[in-house]
Amino acid sequence: MKIRIGIMGYGNLGRGIECAVKQNDDMELAAVFTRRDPETVKVMTDGVKVYKAEDAVSMKDEIDVLILCGGSATDLPKQTPEYVKYFNVIDSFDTHAKIPEHFAAVDAAAKESGKIGIISVGWDPGMFSLNRLYANAILPDGTDYTFWGKGVSQGHSDAIRRVEGVVDARQYTVPVESALEAVRSGKNPELTTREKHTRECYVVVEEGADKARIENEIKTMPNYFADYDTTVHFISEEELKANHNGIPHGGFVIRCGKTGMNGENNHIIEYSLKLDSNPEFTSSVLIAYARAAYRLNNEGVSGCKTVFDIAPAYLSKESGEELRKHLL
Repeated sequence: MKIRIGIMGYGNLGRGIECAVKQNDDMELAAVFTRRDPETVKVMTDGVKVYKAEDAVSMKDEIDVLILCGGSATDLPKQTPEYVKYFNVIDSFDTHAKIPEHFAAVDAAAKESGKIGIISVGWDPGMFSLNRLYANAILPDGTDYTFWGKGVSQGHSDAIRRVEGVVDARQYTVPVESALEAVRSGKNPELTTREKHTRECYVVVEEGADKARIENEIKTMPNYFADYDTTVHFISEEELKANHNGIPHGGFVIRCGKTGMNGENNHIIEYSLKLDSNPEFTSSVLIAYARAAYRLNNEGVSGCKTVFDIAPAYLSKESGEELRKHLL
């Protein structure tokens, strides 16, 4: 029997989940739920219906895992503890500082319902987190470095679009090459925020807008750009659509560590991602953890989990015997 997947929210991430389900033949898409009028939402999979978000609970017996595709700011802190009362759920909650409180809320609700909620699944948090943990466990005497990009930051792009006079914008986070090289060469540099990444902004403005004011407002924006070397490029709407229409991303997790009685030998562990589509890759990670949630819950496991708690074999559709034969 196939694992029945439900999607809550049909934006970039929801569409990515739909594509990922198609690539996993042990799964099927059971339903899509939206806060929009379901009549206005067209999915790509034949025979799959779109329902109002509030109809989800009435379908709890028809869905094995519900994947929550809302935002971390306001959607997931409410949705994940609520829906785990009825479903096994997966989310991609990525507000790092608030993960402990989100975990506690989901854990309490999941233990009461007997379901599993796996939170903060994706590539950071998610795959990057796992690689940080493995590297720290293996090289306890060492230093972590995480670089993001080159890639589109959707949150930073949205922040630019809120500036008066801006029509549209894309913001790329770009690792500083000299900083990357210093880390890779084992120099263990102490790097400030400004020394690790730059920010490249491509901005379309209204006709006659004050470009100097807009550029200054972007570069001095606290929490987003003030701590970085930021470049603002003003371009046409046509150029933006032609050259900056995708959502690529990626990055590097590096740990430099020492071994030996006197720390005489140096080691570097590096994990990197180069992603054409951030939401589609994130969706592919979510789907693998949906499989794990389904299996674990069938074994009687409940409560909140993170990527740290899930054994790798649970992510694969292959049997333990197959994994030992081909991948070990």
